[in-house]
Amino acid sequence: MIVLVAHGTRDPAGPRVVEELAARVRREARVPVRVAYADVREPDVTSVLDSVRGHPVVVVPAFLAAGYHVRTDIPARIEASGHRDVVRAPAFGPANELVEVMRDRLDWAGYRRGDAVVLAAAGSSDHRALVEVRFAAEALADRLATPVRVGYAATARPSIADAVTAARGRGRRVAVASWLLAPGLFQRRLAASGAEVVAEPLGVHPGVVDLVLRRYREARNPSLAA
Repeated sequence: MIVLVAHGTRDPAGPRVVEELAARVRREARVPVRVAYADVREPDVTSVLDSVRGHPVVVVPAFLAAGYHVRTDIPARIEASGHRDVVRAPAFGPANELVEVMRDRLDWAGYRRGDAVVLAAAGSSDHRALVEVRFAAEALADRLATPVRVGYAATARPSIADAVTAARGRGRRVAVASWLLAPGLFQRRLAASGAEVVAEPLGVHPGVVDLVLRRYREARNPSLAA
């Protein structure tokens, strides 16, 4: 069984994306998939694990960087459940599959060679999470063969709007790549940044499905990750 853990948002479009992602993974993996949330929405991780006691579970954190929820909150909630057969997979992080998804979304939004590019991420107070965001930005820059600035929707600096302003220079168009999983408040901040091109969140893309499946398989058989 997979328990897919997302952050949570009050925007109803967010959980719809997470549930659709879970449904796609369920069809591909042919195993039960349950959704839990680390914040804002229910059910939480402990409640879901309580409801599947007696079944082996792989918890897959659907987070693009390993900040507080991944490093502290989710492990604590797993422990609180008392479930005896749980393996926790790594967070999504700057995996190659997701960088390719981000590029696809940017191209579909209308990115053109010569545009200035900003990667927009959620932000974190954990410097290790910010390092992972910079890795994603560097990987995108390699694929586009152009510099990529980073802007944050909350917590960290610069803000997305400030990064867009800094990137503009010489009248260039600015394209914002969304390093977010699902719609919500943070994606709306991308839309309000003043950029000419704003990509959609990673969402339910085959590359995201493939990454969940890879995290699940590697958690069950660590030798596959070697």
